[in-house]
Amino acid sequence: MSTTIDAPAPAAVTATGVRKSYGEKVVLDGVDLRIPAGSVFALLGPNGAGKTTAVKILSTLVGADAGEIRVGGHDLAADPQAVRAVIGVTGQFSAVDGLITGEENMLLMADLHHLPKAEGRRVVAELLERFDLTAAAGRPASTYSGGMKRRLDIAMTLVGGPRIIFLDEPTTGLDPRSRHTMWKIIRELVTGGVTVFLTTQYLEEADELADRIAVLNDGRIAAQGTAEELKRLVPGGHVRLRFADPDAYRAAAAALGEATRDDEALALQIPSDGTQRELRSILDWLDSTGVEADELTVHTPDLDDVFFALTATTDSTPTEENAR
Repeated sequence: MSTTIDAPAPAAVTATGVRKSYGEKVVLDGVDLRIPAGSVFALLGPNGAGKTTAVKILSTLVGADAGEIRVGGHDLAADPQAVRAVIGVTGQFSAVDGLITGEENMLLMADLHHLPKAEGRRVVAELLERFDLTAAAGRPASTYSGGMKRRLDIAMTLVGGPRIIFLDEPTTGLDPRSRHTMWKIIRELVTGGVTVFLTTQYLEEADELADRIAVLNDGRIAAQGTAEELKRLVPGGHVRLRFADPDAYRAAAAALGEATRDDEALALQIPSDGTQRELRSILDWLDSTGVEADELTVHTPDLDDVFFALTATTDSTPTEENAR
């Protein structure tokens, strides 16, 4: 009998040993990344950690001092033009020209991608509709709200049909409604097979969107994994058992010596990393003893806890990245 092992998803981006310095300041110090195709990857880090520099290097805007990088299957150092053909980039600051209309901004991008006129107009019309910008297409972009400008910015990025998109803090400055609209757009892109490389200062955003997250600190990857894997790196997780029956509570408290007691609430707090194995162990113990808990809740650290724990020693010295 043979067993089938699922092969890992092909990588949209791989980086090994990437280094970048500005003068004596090391901004990236041996960064390794692997981003599966068709996923959202979030890069977190404090200001000056090297996030924007990483995006600039991976998108061919800045050269690395050392390291090997492949984007969309192409060697970035050997064939940057091939990399540019498969990526799109939306920076922290909008590339929208406010003096012309939204449609004119889009048509300009179609021209830059050398699309035939008819095809360019078709693609532009489809993207304007997709991003709910058709009604505003004839207005100067300077009249757009912040959320509309960001949607137009991403729509412009998609004109060339990129398979990998770098979004550098795409929701900075947006109101909550516009942020959630942007999240919906990002999810739709990934559903369509696009890979999204996201930098963000909103930890909730990374938790909500990202399949994998890396925390960059002082130019190095401090940790990476799924949101749940990262949360288990930080102590403080626990399982809370609450009892309605005082006798059941006392019996459980006596048996679970490591638990923290809350006699008033008839609740016990048991240290736990929240894994399925630990939860099963607690449930099996309850079943075997006949002690019945009326409520079981799992508490794990959130990404804020992870972020602060991993970046606690950040040097605030300005870098080339945040000096610009």
